[in-house]
Amino acid sequence: MSEKKNQNSEQKNKKAHSDFAKYSAIGFQMLAIIVIGVLGGLKLDKWITGIEFPLFTMVLSISSVVFATYYAIKDFIKPPKK
Repeated sequence: MSEKKNQNSEQKNKKAHSDFAKYSAIGFQMLAIIVIGVLGGLKLDKWITGIEFPLFTMVLSISSVVFATYYAIKDFIKPPKK
């Protein structure tokens, strides 16, 4: 009986570590997508000098947040591998 409890406890710990790694990876991927979008917008605004308003920074920032959210939701909905 005690061995069965230990096995269940070990399986729960492995699943908890696996879930933590999965969600951490999704968080870092979201962060990377957003940072790339913001930096890309800043570079485009510096490169295109005719516009005084930071149009590309705003558009790419908002679109990168939307894309990162879509990407995260897609990963959350994905069925787990067995």
